[in-house]
Order: sequence, then structure tokens, then C-alpha cells
Amino acid sequence: MALDISDGWSLYPLGGNTGTAYMGTKASQKVFLKQNASPFLAALSMEGITPRLVWTKRLASGDVMTAQEWLNGRTLHREEMREQRVARLLHRVHHSHLLHDMLLKVGGRFTTPAQLLTRLQPALAADLRRHPLIQSAFAALQAEQPQLPKTHYEVCHGDLNHKNWLLSDRRRLYLVDWDAATFADPAYDLGALLCEYVPLEEWQRWLQDYGEKITADLTARVNWYARIHCLTVIADSYHQQRFQIMNQHLILLEKLTRESVTD
Repeated sequence: MALDISDGWSLYPLGGNTGTAYMGTKASQKVFLKQNASPFLAALSMEGITPRLVWTKRLASGDVMTAQEWLNGRTLHREEMREQRVARLLHRVHHSHLLHDMLLKVGGRFTTPAQLLTRLQPALAADLRRHPLIQSAFAALQAEQPQLPKTHYEVCHGDLNHKNWLLSDRRRLYLVDWDAATFADPAYDLGALLCEYVPLEEWQRWLQDYGEKITADLTARVNWYARIHCLTVIADSYHQQRFQIMNQHLILLEKLTRESVTD
């Protein structure tokens, strides 16, 4: 789609799932441009969680284009997600009053355990719904839904893929791509990240790095959201015929389900 932001800027698409990200250049200037970025980008910039916001412009089409500082760097490798700096930045996100107030102001949605279960059930193919482990895991998830009050929900990123973590050449870590941001139990983010990137035997250590007191309640909530994440990946992998990934998550799901029973 042709975009006209005038003022002499040249746009170069950066790919991605949404096709709304560009590199913008003008003379010696270079910025990261995003069409219709998350409306609380300014708060993320002020907190130093995303690269600095340079300007915002409304286009003739009614779309909004935001420009952020262009940083040379790279995305994190999978194994780097186990590091303390990742845990600490996520803790800052979850405990930022500014982010909480801004997301509330722009009408941020809430994500509850019941909503996740409702979305998950139709996503599971018939063959998967007949799988004994999945049947027992789903029943356990329904019976063990975390009861954290919504007043304790925090801003969650919702898509903590390692490619959404940017490490600048100056070794500054940022978390980008906030399109899936939501109010939720912080364990929603924690369970998904741990499930994907941290060996099970290191979960307690990583949660200590995160900076939260390890309690039986926190451990149970993280386990619950990790199981939801496993089932979501299993459902997606089955449809995509990525059976190695599906089997890896089935193995982890079995371990997490067993842990939830023994805790």
C-alpha cells in the first residue's frame, strides 16, 4: 500500500506479519516507522522500554504513523531469553504504574483464564480433543483456573517471542511490538516465556531473577498459564503440521500437569 507522509521521507517495508513496519530515511536521518502502532507507545518510550518516540503524524487516510529512533542492534537469540536482563525488564513492564494508567486510558482489554479456555477449545482439532493427555489437561485447567482478582492484573505484552526483544549496539535491551498488549495476570506472560525458552529445572531460578517472591500461589499460576500456552502451541502446530514442535510441547504439558497434581 502506498503511504504518503510527505516532508521528503522515503519508506522501505520491513516485512513482518502485519506489513505495517518501515524504515524511513530523509537525508542523513533514519527512523523506524509503524503504521497504527499501539496507542500507548508514548508511555513505553517514556519508560525506556521501547526505543525513543520521535514524532507522530496522522495521514490523509486517517491512519497514524509513528516514528521511533532507529537503533543498530539485533534481536535476542533463543538461549538469551534465559538471562537475568530479560527477567528484570519484564518485571519493570509488569510493575509500571505509567503503563498501567495509559493502557487503562486507551481502553486496554482484559484477558482472563476463562477467556483463554474459551478460545482454546475450538482451536483443538478433533484428533487432539480425543488425546487422553489433552483431555485430562483441559479438564484440570478448567478446574484449577487462577482466581487472581482483576484489580491485581498488570500490563502484559502478550507476545514475548525472542524476536520482539531488541539489543542495541550499546547493550541496551528493549521490548517491541506491543500489538497484543493486554491487562492480565503477570503469570500469563511468565508462563508463556518460560514454556518456550527456559528449561523446566531453571524456572525457579528465572523467577528469582524476575524479582518476585516465589510463593506456592505464584508457582501454581505460572504452571497454569504455561499449560495453556503448551496447548495453544500444540493446536497451532497440529494445523501447521509441525509435529516435532507439537510433540515437544506434549512432553512439557505432561510434566507440568504432573507437577500441578503434586504441588
